[in-house]
Amino acid sequence: MIDTESISCQELVELVTDYLEGSLEARDLRRFEEHLAVCIGCAHYLDQLRETIRITGTLTVDDLSPGAERTLLDAFRSWAGAS
Repeated sequence: MIDTESISCQELVELVTDYLEGSLEARDLRRFEEHLAVCIGCAHYLDQLRETIRITGTLTVDDLSPGAERTLLDAFRSWAGAS
């Protein structure tokens, strides 16, 4: 039988920010964590995001070279324009 309450990997990606911020509703939190328990790919994705947040939280503007800053800004502008 198919669990109609389970979420897909795509839905998990869409909910991950709310999960990390602790703002998922109880039902969505349960579904999110149930998916993580059975999907190694999504569990790795979440671990990577947590590590990225941890690492980038320690960076300052002075840590970036002008070239790296320009590359990041261009990437974000490109990404924002795609939505």
